Amino acid sequence: MEYTANDSPSKNKDAIISRYRQELIVGGYSARTIKMYLFYLKDFLGSTQKPMDEVVREDIIAFLAKKKEEKNASNSTISLIHSSLRFYFHNILGKKILDEIKTPRKAKKLPVTLTRDEIRDLIKASKPKRNRLIVQFLYSSGARVSECVKLKVPDLNLKERIAMVRGGKGNKDRAIILSKEWIKYLKKYLDRKKVKSEFVFSKKNGKKLSTDTVQRIVREAAEKAGIQKHITPHSLRHSYATHLLEAGENLRKIQELLGHSNLNTTQIYTHVSVNDLKKVESPLDKL
Repeated sequence: MEYTANDSPSKNKDAIISRYRQELIVGGYSARTIKMYLFYLKDFLGSTQKPMDEVVREDIIAFLAKKKEEKNASNSTISLIHSSLRFYFHNILGKKILDEIKTPRKAKKLPVTLTRDEIRDLIKASKPKRNRLIVQFLYSSGARVSECVKLKVPDLNLKERIAMVRGGKGNKDRAIILSKEWIKYLKKYLDRKKVKSEFVFSKKNGKKLSTDTVQRIVREAAEKAGIQKHITPHSLRHSYATHLLEAGENLRKIQELLGHSNLNTTQIYTHVSVNDLKKVESPLDKL
């Protein structure tokens, strides 16, 4: 995109952000990724006085170093900033300067999971009807929070106890299993809804819930249940996979149910599951 000398810096930046957003949308990126990528590109634009086509490797290095030193940004954040800038410079400007910049390895942290007793406490602590059904659904299906809020009634096959997740991560559709117990209560919930909606979980006016609302529902239930761990909707997804694995379910099936494109992503749950490790006796106990 060309600019003249009469264009104001703010006008230029607005045009850059608008073009960048359009490219991300066409590229099929999720709303959350677009939001974060835009945030970090705006941040970079605010830190440099140069036109973007004049930015060099040293400018980006200085920006990343500042984030690391002054803001104590994590390795994951630095990688996200790198990805955001890489998309802009590579896909829009055709400059491969980000290839020359290495990012630190992300810390390999095991996901937070809940025990079965904690899951029971969490469900019991959630508000009855819609909120409790949401918590039960997240745990019993392994769905992502973004998939939960988009779930529509026509995507449910209650007779077969399955549902279709439409446009999941990577814009892929997949089947998920539904709990018999959950279906029983869901039918009552749907029958009693005053305002009918295409969405399984909706606001009182029938409109779709936000992911922030679901995150709050889970957080408040965890606090009420007295669970000390940092619990998010994704913790229920991790717990779902871990408990399936501990019950002897095939890892390949778990991969399909979670919608992982790579089995290596699912492999992390083999490290989380500790039931088999508990069966190993310490050599000290055998002396």
